[in-house]
Amino acid sequence: MQGTEAYPEPMTVSVIEGEVVILGPDAVSVALTPEAAEESARRLIAAARQARAPSQEPSSAA
Repeated sequence: MQGTEAYPEPMTVSVIEGEVVILGPDAVSVALTPEAAEESARRLIAAARQARAPSQEPSSAA
């Protein structure tokens, strides 16, 4: 994404009443089911690995 600056701080993740709650910089907050959190984690890891290898063409992590 051009024109945006990446945040160097990781998100804070907790469990509240059976939901995975993610708090991030710039007032980002989201609550996910455990299943959605697991899939999101897989996608985040895949995207982070891709970002570390900038010689590859961009693709959607979805």
